[in-house]
Amino acid sequence: MKSAMNCNMFSSGPLHWVRRCLAMSCLLMVAGCATVGHEFPAGQVQSIRIGETTQNDVFTTFGTPWRTGIDNGLKTWTYGNYYLTAFGENQAEDLVIKFDKRGVVSSYNYNSTKRAK
Repeated sequence: MKSAMNCNMFSSGPLHWVRRCLAMSCLLMVAGCATVGHEFPAGQVQSIRIGETTQNDVFTTFGTPWRTGIDNGLKTWTYGNYYLTAFGENQAEDLVIKFDKRGVVSSYNYNSTKRAK
């Protein structure tokens, strides 16, 4: 017994190729970009003071880090926001903070692809 209604939008009809091209275009648009990490208040980076700012201060200002780790025995927190695309300009912003054994900032590094104003 045949179905009364054909639900396959790609199989027949006068708009067959239009529908197929539209579906493929949507797939390419979605698959052509990715966001990794999460936004953080980059404008607050200048408030970090080496030897003074604590882990608690950093958490209060920037929130939960995107990644945590250890570098040469020092705890590191990374805040990053990366937007990658196959069809345009990639954007990246990251902040890596190292803490000493007391939980105080020992160094930090901020990088951005955004142009200075």
